[in-house]
Amino acid sequence: MKPSLLLIILLTICTLLGCSEKPHKEEKVSIKDTVDTRISKFLNDFKNRPIHRILTEQIIDSTSDDKLVQVVFDNLSQKLPTSYTEEEEYETILGWNKSRQAIYMIWILESEVNNGGYNQFYANSGGHYAKYLPNALKLVGADRLADLTQRANDVFEKENEKIAENQDSTIVESSRSYPDYLFKRFDNDFYEIAQADSLNQVQVDFIRSHKGKFIDN
Repeated sequence: MKPSLLLIILLTICTLLGCSEKPHKEEKVSIKDTVDTRISKFLNDFKNRPIHRILTEQIIDSTSDDKLVQVVFDNLSQKLPTSYTEEEEYETILGWNKSRQAIYMIWILESEVNNGGYNQFYANSGGHYAKYLPNALKLVGADRLADLTQRANDVFEKENEKIAENQDSTIVESSRSYPDYLFKRFDNDFYEIAQADSLNQVQVDFIRSHKGKFIDN
């Protein structure tokens, strides 16, 4: 199972703090207080992050690698209609250039798979973009994930009728209706490849080398 965001944060902070060694009894409370403070700051910074309706070259150049994909995704999210249906969202996104489409769709894929696997991705509205994602991933240079997603798509399409018959009206229940074995192998590969190939950095490098595709003129 994929570690939760909170667990990832805890592990990251522990690495920074050098927590790999077992703390003495008297150290446990202070380490916990420090970790709690770091987590609180992380969540507060995320909640209060600046969101740019107009994205400029200067903003891209001055944004650190660890925040750049988020900045671009936030900017793209601002381009969606304020009140929209899934169909309107779909039409809006397909009206963007391929570079913007790629970053937005990859974000959706990664968020869904990290949270509930390809199972959840196909069950939710993000699955509408499934057929575009192999090319989107190839565009930014994530070739192994492009191949993996294409293979997952092939399984989904093959089993689509059977899955559709089992889907319930709610997102949570419909995602649980998928047979566990269908996508589990793809989930595990996705986590490993995304980490090994540094999916975030691949996208960062693509954005920086194609700035003109993302700035608002």
